Amino acid sequence: MFPAKPTSRFILFTLSLLLLISFFTTTTSAIASDLDTENGNDNDDVDNELDELLAIDQEEQEHEQDSQVDDADSKFSEAQVLSRAQRIVVELNTENWKKVTEGNEFVLVLGYAPWCPRSAELMPQFAEAATLLKELKCPILMAKLDADRYPKAAAALEIKGFPTLLFFVNGTAQAYTGGFSAQDIVVWARKKTGAPVMRINTVNEAEEFLKKYQTFVLGMFKKFEGSDYEEFVKTAAADNEIQFVETSNFEVAKVLYPDIKSTDHFLGIVKSEPDRYTGYEETFKMDKILQFLNYNKFPLVTKLTDINSASVHSSPIKLQVYVFAKADDLKSLLELLEDIARKFKGKIMFTAVDIADEDLAKPFLTLFGLEESKNTVVTAFDNKAISKFLLESDLTPSNIEEFCSRLLHGTLTPYLKSQPIPDNTNANVQIVVGKTFDDLVLNSHKDILLEVYTPWCVRCETTSKQIEKLAKHFKGLDNLVIAKIDASANEHPKLQVEEYPTLLFYPAGDKANPIKVSARSSSKNIAAFIKEQLKEKDQSPKDEQLKEKDQAPKDEL
Repeated sequence: MFPAKPTSRFILFTLSLLLLISFFTTTTSAIASDLDTENGNDNDDVDNELDELLAIDQEEQEHEQDSQVDDADSKFSEAQVLSRAQRIVVELNTENWKKVTEGNEFVLVLGYAPWCPRSAELMPQFAEAATLLKELKCPILMAKLDADRYPKAAAALEIKGFPTLLFFVNGTAQAYTGGFSAQDIVVWARKKTGAPVMRINTVNEAEEFLKKYQTFVLGMFKKFEGSDYEEFVKTAAADNEIQFVETSNFEVAKVLYPDIKSTDHFLGIVKSEPDRYTGYEETFKMDKILQFLNYNKFPLVTKLTDINSASVHSSPIKLQVYVFAKADDLKSLLELLEDIARKFKGKIMFTAVDIADEDLAKPFLTLFGLEESKNTVVTAFDNKAISKFLLESDLTPSNIEEFCSRLLHGTLTPYLKSQPIPDNTNANVQIVVGKTFDDLVLNSHKDILLEVYTPWCVRCETTSKQIEKLAKHFKGLDNLVIAKIDASANEHPKLQVEEYPTLLFYPAGDKANPIKVSARSSSKNIAAFIKEQLKEKDQSPKDEQLKEKDQAPKDEL
């Protein structure tokens, strides 16, 4: 059998291919025909389903577009409000400041600098207050001055720090003594430019009032007269932070203060917190009412902010507990802290601080040497005794409550910063820390020359070099110790220094009265002073040794 020739192969391949194509075409046509017959009615259903899907897609797209429009409208609305507020606030400059402040009865001026973070935080509050005061028809003009751009006008208005608020009455400047939220500014401005008390006559007025004010003082009187009412009004005028309202209608009072029981006369404070209502139960005297408000105006736990920091720090409550934690941790701790704070209400002020906010947290944590801490820290202050305390046990509810109880009863041990105890075995200059100050300085039977320094002090470096030379010069004297202490990291109640560096000489026989040595003195003068102070009885065994040392070559002082 011979193999097929190429031509025969090609012809055979072509015929086979044609037969396959013919079969495929016939089969496809048959299948298509069958499908058309079987699904003729189903096509309409598929078309309907497709139309429905398209309609749903279109509806979702329209909804999404509406949502985007709403967001845009919201942002546009906010921008409109801000723009309107900016138009209400008058821009002062070198040419118009005098005309504005002297040509209007009441003017509140905000002096600011564009680069100042606190100014940036206050300006929206100021603008919002301007809008609210305009709506309330308050007769005050709100103005602002870019002190950086117009330094001459700022100097004329005596604006030295940022931000600064100044209140002008017929051209005469007065200090602003209110808070820094929009509501605080509104309350203060209304009290200074009109009646210190708002009168509410109807339930509808009360309901509208509650939409705008969360913190206020309510006074209910059958008649707006008499000594109690007069004391109420005097208190309203004296207070700079809280809106006072009055009514003679018990139903109105009930809307504002649901817990009210007395129908004769009543005074109470309302706040935006779980313990919302607190009634006043003492005699109606201005001083007593103001004291009641000062001790009850804050929430059970106050969240410290730049806006309220001045008010918090000036609280008359001298015992204060500060809790530093991450923002999320503070949220979970809030209920626990409120339960504890409720037991010490009016006696201890509780403040929560976001530990990540360096401007607010770091100044406090530095006092404990914990400025780098990232974990929850509980501290306390007795502002009357000027003492500070640190909770060093586990952060359990019982430990925190016991910590507060001991703070209240004065049994806590004040916290003093101290570095770890160092090894001074081979040191010419002994290093003193807070924990060793008693042993190495106060309880020592030797004379002590102590350098008090801080790492950030520029002049301290020169003084430290002098101290090193003096330590080498007097090396071998058993009755003299030369030492140093870092005052930024160590504390002791008997070490009170206001400037750095400071040199203190503690005589062996009178450690309670250290002698201050001028840190500007030369090494030779300080050495001469030390020799004069050394007691003869301590020097006698060393006379020959000192004589030899004086004759021997020494380091230049």
